[in-house]
Amino acid sequence: MASPSVFSLFCMFSFLLGMANAHYFSQNFYRRSCPRALSVIRTAVYKAVAKERRMGASLLRLHFHDCFVLGCDASILLDDTATFTGEKTAGPNNNSVRGYEVIDTIKSQLESLCPGVVSCADIVTVAARDSVVALGGPTWSLKLGRRDSTTASFSTANTDLPGASLNLDGLISAFDKKGFTAKEMVVLSGTHTIGVAQCKNFRGRIYNENNINAAFARSKQRICPNSGGDENLSGLDGTPNRFDNVYFKSLTEKKGLLHSDQQLYNGGSTDSIVETYSTSSTAFFTDVANAMIKMANLNLLTGTQGEIRTNCGKINRS
Repeated sequence: MASPSVFSLFCMFSFLLGMANAHYFSQNFYRRSCPRALSVIRTAVYKAVAKERRMGASLLRLHFHDCFVLGCDASILLDDTATFTGEKTAGPNNNSVRGYEVIDTIKSQLESLCPGVVSCADIVTVAARDSVVALGGPTWSLKLGRRDSTTASFSTANTDLPGASLNLDGLISAFDKKGFTAKEMVVLSGTHTIGVAQCKNFRGRIYNENNINAAFARSKQRICPNSGGDENLSGLDGTPNRFDNVYFKSLTEKKGLLHSDQQLYNGGSTDSIVETYSTSSTAFFTDVANAMIKMANLNLLTGTQGEIRTNCGKINRS
């Protein structure tokens, strides 16, 4: 009997490798090991959002700020220690990112139910999706099986998270670095349809920029004085507690709150994308769901990589 060809062996190896990867990362990852995992996360998120509507946007932002640094690995949750500096105190996160306590509550519940099974990275990812649904937005399917990092990067958090002062070219470049197209950048920016911003992040726009609706600028100046009140809050669009396409409509009316928001509709290459989403919530919902799936799969740890933290704020051996 002839021995298998090298090609046949390669094909068999590739198939088995694919099966192994599918086992490590799939929509049914917790079906047997923790069948109630998704319902526990969903219930806790809905409860948190019902208590404070703003928390929905906070949990979504937490996911974004996690994935855009080292990948969707829960590195953002690690607390600083005497010998370790995490990402929580990096410029874009310090006194800004919220929702850690909701993740901790969910993790505690899941550790009681299924010890050492559900990763913090998966909790953050699923909580973001459920937050959008809780505020009236679309849902999307998620593969699960992410594992938690044993490190974090303060420096990458400071360099890779796109800030409110970026121009269009800077936004396109920041998202391209993570593998996103300009269209995907616009649709992910559209998640600013929920949430609020601090005065210090939009003061320059409402006092110094010309591509802004004058009445809108005056209304925001009453919230955000020229000096002081840095942490005063304003909704990112007119319906900050509902996931809709009002954000894009606001941009076409020159009512973007952040400089980076209005850059998406300022006579540049992304104007037509904004116009499409401003007139079709269906198009926005479809595209944002697909972009969120893509973001949720950035630089994952799976299989035997990383660990399943017992406490989301610290690595297991610490």
